[in-house]
Amino acid sequence: MARHQKDEERAEEARRALRNVERDAETLGTSSFVRVANHLTAKDADPDDMAELWGKRVARVLSIIAFVVLAYWLFQYLTR
Repeated sequence: MARHQKDEERAEEARRALRNVERDAETLGTSSFVRVANHLTAKDADPDDMAELWGKRVARVLSIIAFVVLAYWLFQYLTR
C-alpha cells in the first residue's frame, strides 16, 4: 500500500514537471507575438471606455515609432 502511494506521488511529480517544461518551452514566436499583439491592441483596457482603449492604442503605437526613430538616430550618430 505504501509503495503504491509512493509511486502515485512520483507519477504526479513527473506530470507537474512535464507541464512546467511544456509551459516553459513555448514557441518563442507564438507566445511573444501574441503578447505583443495583445499589448498593442490594448486588451488590458476597459472595452466599455473607448477613450481609454484608443488612448492606450495610440500611445503604444507612438512609443514604438519614437523608439524606431531614436534607434535610427543613434545608429546614424554612432556610424559617423
